[in-house]
Amino acid sequence: MTKPRAHRNASGGDPPAAAPPVVAPRAAAPRATDAKDDELVVLDADSRQPLPRELGELIAAARAVQGQAYAPYSGFAVGAAVRLGDGRIFTGANVENASYGLAVCAERTAVLAAVLAGGRQVVAVAVCTSLWPPAAPCGMCRQTLAEFAHDAEVVLCSPSGPAQRTRLSVLLPHAFRPADLEQFAAQTPPAARPKRRP
Repeated sequence: MTKPRAHRNASGGDPPAAAPPVVAPRAAAPRATDAKDDELVVLDADSRQPLPRELGELIAAARAVQGQAYAPYSGFAVGAAVRLGDGRIFTGANVENASYGLAVCAERTAVLAAVLAGGRQVVAVAVCTSLWPPAAPCGMCRQTLAEFAHDAEVVLCSPSGPAQRTRLSVLLPHAFRPADLEQFAAQTPPAARPKRRP
């Protein structure tokens, strides 16, 4: 009997070290009572003033979940947290795949967790990356957020230190939204609409 060969990666080197199993996004982020008070005090990078406590909670949740990222190929771990209109917080981390196009970003895993729990209105987002200045969501994540947030507050942070504030409307000023499809339907006679295949 021959011993199975280890698979090699595309560059011919050894495969990446085994990563911990993928953990599904947590449906509930730490509450204010779960996080230390000093973790909830985060300074605005521009004003150097403390951010509102609600944003501090969101940042603490994104920072906490960043460690759950499965990023053996890029090493670029991202944590995200979204707050719904009803106050619930959902978190997510990026999950990479050997077939690179199948990777899922942290922001989208957080939104998907929220939607699966019945959420439809995102009012704020926190994204944690190990960069300064912190990285903003990619275009696909911005569009996903736009599906569930008209103009959410977005805070970008690193594992420690201040955070940068922006808005979804700044990151994606001309988002394609469900209203665009409704407008198309209203302006296009039924006979002129593309036919759907069965």
